[in-house]
Amino acid sequence: MSHAFEPLSVGPWTLPQRFVMAPLTRNRAGAGNAPTSLNAEYYAQRAGAGLLITEGTAPSQVGQGYLNVPGLYTDEQVAGWRAVADAVHARDGVIVAQLMHAGRIAHADNKEGVETVAPSAVRAPGEMVTADGTKPHDVPRAVETDEVAGLVADFVTAARNAVAAGLDGVEVHAANGYLLHQFLDPTVNLRDDVYGGSPENRARFVVEVVTAVADAIGAERVGLRLSPGHQFNGIGEEIGPDLEATYRAVVDAVAPLGLAYLSLLASPLEPLESLVRDLRERFDGVVLLNDGFGDVTTLESVEELLATGIADAVVVGRPFLANPDLPVRWRAGAELNEPNPDTFYGGGAEGYTDYPTLDEAS
Repeated sequence: MSHAFEPLSVGPWTLPQRFVMAPLTRNRAGAGNAPTSLNAEYYAQRAGAGLLITEGTAPSQVGQGYLNVPGLYTDEQVAGWRAVADAVHARDGVIVAQLMHAGRIAHADNKEGVETVAPSAVRAPGEMVTADGTKPHDVPRAVETDEVAGLVADFVTAARNAVAAGLDGVEVHAANGYLLHQFLDPTVNLRDDVYGGSPENRARFVVEVVTAVADAIGAERVGLRLSPGHQFNGIGEEIGPDLEATYRAVVDAVAPLGLAYLSLLASPLEPLESLVRDLRERFDGVVLLNDGFGDVTTLESVEELLATGIADAVVVGRPFLANPDLPVRWRAGAELNEPNPDTFYGGGAEGYTDYPTLDEAS
């Protein structure tokens, strides 16, 4: 019996199936980090996903990280997202903006010289692609305690801008090594104030952001993404009591808000499954799961995950890149287009909006 094509209620939305489109950075924003008509076409092509979670979108100029990644803090960006929302809604899709403050995963060259901030002055390993080539990540400035409220306000403003643009809601990105995740990680967050030290203190900033955003636009329009123990972008979290206490503190605090969903990235799933199940029970709402950061998600793996009861829906990434009509293809058992990794990041229509649908290929 197929579970993948059963409808699902998420917040105020009824989705046609139990897999959704993951946030996928494509580095194709236009001037001023504003979405363009090309971006609108890309998302509209994939409206059949039911729920589309946008690429990571900066809530402020300070929060910009990668080249040509969109924002939600200027009038031009709001106008660009309005065109995206209209195009997706014309095809009966639901689209939420993933609000991603990059924190220390940044270089000032990609944000007109604006400084880079983080919980502590700890430089991330690796390099950032800039218009002048790759450069080491900035050494970030540690945020002062009295500045945290301003960061929270940036997320709130971006969330309100998303709603003003006609987007259906937002996903607060507290995963994958970006700013909110940096506050959760004891190897990056070396603070000794109310935002550092204990698991509860390290969870405080995430909880404040989610609570404030939910108050501003309605909790039913807000999702939260977490990736416990995901050692990406220099994150040093390790499976154990501290990790469990930190994420329980986050989920226990946001569960009463009535959020649209909790999205968990657990890759690989096996060592994290008990924690994922525990967080699911604590959240007591719709849970989305992405276990495919390393492996490509298939329809079979979606069915297997749903059958375990570990999540209500599965977040699918790379198959949606090359298959704008992925639900149609999966339902028909049709062959999939293969994505071209050379066109994942940056560029124009090639490898972005030119993948054929099943009808076009036949």
